[in-house]
Amino acid sequence: MYPTVAIVGRPNVGKSALFNRLVGQRLAIVEDTPGVTRDRLYAVAEWLGRYFTLVDTGGIEADVDLRKEATDEPTRIRANARRQAEAAAQMADVVIFVVDGREGYNPLDDEVALILRRAKRDVIFAANKVESPAARQSATAEFARLGFGDPIGVSAIHGEGTGDLLDAVVAHLPAELEAPGDDELAIAIIGQPNVGKSSLLNALVGQERAIVSTVPGTTRDAIDEVVERNGRRLRLIDTAGIRRHVDKRDSIEYYSSLRSLAAISRSRIALLLIDAMKGILAQDRRLAGIAIEERKGLILVVNKWDLALEQGGYGQGELTEILHQQLGFAPYAPVVFLSALTKRGLGKLLPMVDRVAENLRRRVPTPQLNEVLRDSMLAHPPPPVKGRRLKVFYASQPYDNPPGFVLIANDPELVHFSYQRFLENVIRQHFGFEGVPITLHFRERGGAEAT
Repeated sequence: MYPTVAIVGRPNVGKSALFNRLVGQRLAIVEDTPGVTRDRLYAVAEWLGRYFTLVDTGGIEADVDLRKEATDEPTRIRANARRQAEAAAQMADVVIFVVDGREGYNPLDDEVALILRRAKRDVIFAANKVESPAARQSATAEFARLGFGDPIGVSAIHGEGTGDLLDAVVAHLPAELEAPGDDELAIAIIGQPNVGKSSLLNALVGQERAIVSTVPGTTRDAIDEVVERNGRRLRLIDTAGIRRHVDKRDSIEYYSSLRSLAAISRSRIALLLIDAMKGILAQDRRLAGIAIEERKGLILVVNKWDLALEQGGYGQGELTEILHQQLGFAPYAPVVFLSALTKRGLGKLLPMVDRVAENLRRRVPTPQLNEVLRDSMLAHPPPPVKGRRLKVFYASQPYDNPPGFVLIANDPELVHFSYQRFLENVIRQHFGFEGVPITLHFRERGGAEAT
C-alpha cells in the first residue's frame, strides 16, 4: 500500500540515527505498538500527507549471519556495504544515499554510488553530520565526484535539514496503489524461503477458479492475485521469489525481510507459513513480530503437514500448543494445518481468513464491555503500586480494524504490564478476537474518584 524508502550508505555514516530522527521528529509512526521484542528496522511514516515505509538497512543487515564471509575485516565491511546497497536497489522505490559530511569522502561511497547508478532507482543524496553552512559548502564540493549532484546537508543528531530531506523524498515517491475498498481484503503470504508460499498462492487461486486480475505489486518482481470469494475480492500478495537477483550466500534473509515488510504493510491479514518439518525458526518469530507491530490479523499456516504425519510427528493439538509457546507474544493466532502441494486441509484456510477479517471489525457493546471488566476486576483486583491501586471508571471501544479500547482510570501510571495483559485476556475470553491484535489505552479522568 505504501512506497518503500530505504536509507543506505557505507557503515558508520549515521543511517540508524537518521532513521530515528526522521521517524521520531514527526511522531507519525502508523499503528506503532511497543513491546514486541525485536530491533526496530522500519516504520510507516507520513510527510505532507504522503505515507511511506522507511527502512533502516543498517539495522536489518545486523541480523544477517556474516560467518560465511571472509574473516578479513576490511573485506567484510566492503561486502556488507555492497550487500545493503544491492538489496535496497532491488526493493526500494526511493533510496536515501547517506554519506558522512564530517569525515568526508571515502572510497566505499564510490562503491555504493556505482551500485545505485546501475540500478537506476530514484536516489536522494544526503550528507549527514552537517551542522553549519560552512560544513554544508564543504560537503557539496567534496562529494560532487559521486555524480548525484549537491547533497542535502542534514544533522541526524540535531535535526537540521531533515525537513528539506523529507520534502525531496515526497517529491520522488511514486503514485500509491489504490487502497483496498471495503469489498477487498489484502492478504500477505509470508514465511521462510522454500516454505511453500508460491504453492499456497497457486492452490488458493486454483481453488477459487475466478481470477479477477493479475497486477504488479509495489514490491519489485512481486505479483498480486485477486480472486473472488463470497462476493468479496481477496488480494493475495505473494512474497515468493526472494532469491531472484540476490546472492544466495549472503543476502537471502535481508532481501526476505524487505519483501515481507512491503507485503505486510499493504495487507490486513498475514498468513505466516511454517514448515511442519522444521517448526518455528527465528525468522518466523521476527515476521510474526512485524505483523503484530503493524497490527495486522495473523494466521499461522503449518505447511507440509502430510509429510510430518508420515514421519509420526506431533498431533495437531500438541503442535498448536508448542507453536503458541514459541510465539508467546501471539497466543491468539489461530493455526491451520495443510499441504499446499496436495491441497489437503486447504478448505479450512479461507473460512479462517473470513473469521479473522470479521474479528478485525468486531465491535463490543459498551454496556457489556463495562460489565465484564467490572466483574473481572472485582474478582481479581489489580495489585497496589506504591500504596495506590488502579481504578477503572469506564471503558469503550472507539476503534476497530484493528480493535482498540479506551479505559478511563484514576492514574494510568498504576497499570502494570501483567495486569494489562490480564484485562486483554478477559476481553478475548468473553468477546473473541481470534487472530486479531487488540490494544488497551488507559487515560486519566481529571482527578475524579471512582464510585
